[in-house]
Amino acid sequence: MAQDNFYHEPYRPQFHYSPPCQWMNDPNGMVYYEGEYHLFYQFNPAAMTPFKIHWGHAVSPDLVHWQTLPIALYPDDNGPIWSGSVVVDANNTSGLVPGGGLVAIYSYENQSQGIAYSSDKGRTWTKYDGNPVIGALAKDFRDPKVFWHEASQHWVMPIAAGPELQIFVSPNLINWEHTQSFRGGILGGVWEVPDLFPLEIDGETKWIFLASISQLAPAGGGGVQYFIGDFDGRTFTYDTDAPQLWIDYGPDNYAGTTWSDLPDRRVYIGWMDNWQYATSLPTAPWRGANTLPRELRLVRTADGIRLAQSIPAEFETLRQPLGTWDDLTVDGDLVLEGVEGRTLEIIVEISASSAERFGIDVHRGAENKTRIVYNTAQSKLLISRSDQPAEGVINNFTTAFGAPIPFSAEPLRLHIFVDESSVEVLAQDGVFSITGQDFTNAADKGVALFAEKGTLEVKHLEIYALNSIWGADSDAARRADFDFCAG
Repeated sequence: MAQDNFYHEPYRPQFHYSPPCQWMNDPNGMVYYEGEYHLFYQFNPAAMTPFKIHWGHAVSPDLVHWQTLPIALYPDDNGPIWSGSVVVDANNTSGLVPGGGLVAIYSYENQSQGIAYSSDKGRTWTKYDGNPVIGALAKDFRDPKVFWHEASQHWVMPIAAGPELQIFVSPNLINWEHTQSFRGGILGGVWEVPDLFPLEIDGETKWIFLASISQLAPAGGGGVQYFIGDFDGRTFTYDTDAPQLWIDYGPDNYAGTTWSDLPDRRVYIGWMDNWQYATSLPTAPWRGANTLPRELRLVRTADGIRLAQSIPAEFETLRQPLGTWDDLTVDGDLVLEGVEGRTLEIIVEISASSAERFGIDVHRGAENKTRIVYNTAQSKLLISRSDQPAEGVINNFTTAFGAPIPFSAEPLRLHIFVDESSVEVLAQDGVFSITGQDFTNAADKGVALFAEKGTLEVKHLEIYALNSIWGADSDAARRADFDFCAG
């Protein structure tokens, strides 16, 4: 680990949050409080492996630039600290934060649930003397996501319980009553990391239940499903005959959840990784990163109401324009001369195509490239990653994955974010999302449009380079993080 290169190592994300060093998995405990976005996460400060988990902690004024803070929660006599949530107990219902403060609700590794509290904006935490507040009621009983239900005047806790999801309620965050269990058409494995929140559409309030499923997601391994329904403060109801809905069709968006106590929007973030290969990634001195934050909204489609995602406008502050094009016809490969970069934002609208396959190459080099490709015969938009890093083949690394998207009368609209080791695609105004890591060589910086066995009509294209969030203005923070990692 070299101080001069810290936060600029090979594959280090430049506008996604990653820990300064060592292991990170699930983001958890996200809360907005007194002007700060808090991000907690599963963290092993001693190794790049998922053992003896603590809660890491970072804060941001804008969801873009992050300051890593000291570890928030350490293992105790009950065991390591697994995923959970943080709420603002403004009225001190718990009796633990006179004048108001933050309360964390989390799982221990033994699958019991504990709480801790903070009266100094999350800088220091005190464990509750009566932990655990709920015992281990199931083999895989974990990941509480707590919120205040105003109409019922009580706290609500969705929690995973092996092959089902459960709901508990409490007046004080300490004493809990079970109100519901449901299975939701689980495909296999276990449920993890639930979330339950309201969104409005056309003046109507609907409730969204998120849950990560550990197996058999569209791209293999884990993924995040969502259900749209209603909630009365104790029970969630939804159409059990509705199709399975996925928040992302890529392999690298798992354990996603949303910020609590945001006054004007609902913002989601996921762990940008997959348990099929998470411990084998060729990164150092860190392993693990988050997806970009995504604002969630409900939209009406031909198939019914769906979640749609967009990247917060705050990220536009990172833009450096590289070019804008209109009414391009592509036949074969069209390399965009003078346009290159490892960190890019691409907005494209494709009006028509007679090609069998077409799309955009990023991280394009002499041998490798990552391809965003539409397969006309399959009516499917895919990310194809041909990663051959110097460190060797990554076992179980899915080479191609994508979303079923019809493309005929309606244009194909893509919003693409390319970082040093990832590609995120939001399609059709965010109704579809595809997230995948990629580990191409640092010299692979090219961008090209392509059309195979036919032509492609591009109505509009704009490309931006994205500045690093670890630039000169973050040198002091980088030095502090380096000192933390150096011991």
